[in-house]
Amino acid sequence: MENIKTPLEECGHTILANHDVMDLLNGKWKVSIIACLCFRTMRYSELLKEVRGVSGKMLSRDLRELEDNHLIKRTIQATQPVTVEHAITEYGYTLKKLTSTIAEWGWSTEKKIING
Repeated sequence: MENIKTPLEECGHTILANHDVMDLLNGKWKVSIIACLCFRTMRYSELLKEVRGVSGKMLSRDLRELEDNHLIKRTIQATQPVTVEHAITEYGYTLKKLTSTIAEWGWSTEKKIING
C-alpha cells in the first residue's frame, strides 16, 4: 500500500524541511557568503569587501558555522605570511541553484521590495 500524504501532511512535511534549511542558513550573511563562494575561492579580506555590510566579527562567526556544517572548507596555505582561503564544498555547491533563484526573484521584484 502506498504512503499517500494528505495536503495537510505534505504541508507539514514541507514546513519542517524549510525550518531545517533556515536553521542551517540562519543569519543575514550566510546565503551571501555561499553565493560568493559558488563563483570562486576567496580569502577573508575578499569576502569582507564583497559581502557589503558584514562586520569582521560576523563574517568570522558565519564562516566558522558554515565550515562546521560542511558547506565550505578552509585551507591554510604555507606562505609567508600565511594565506587562508575559503571555498565551497561539493555539498555547499548544491545551494547554488537556491542562491540563484533568490537573486532572480530579487531582480524581478526589486521595484516592489521596500528597504526599511
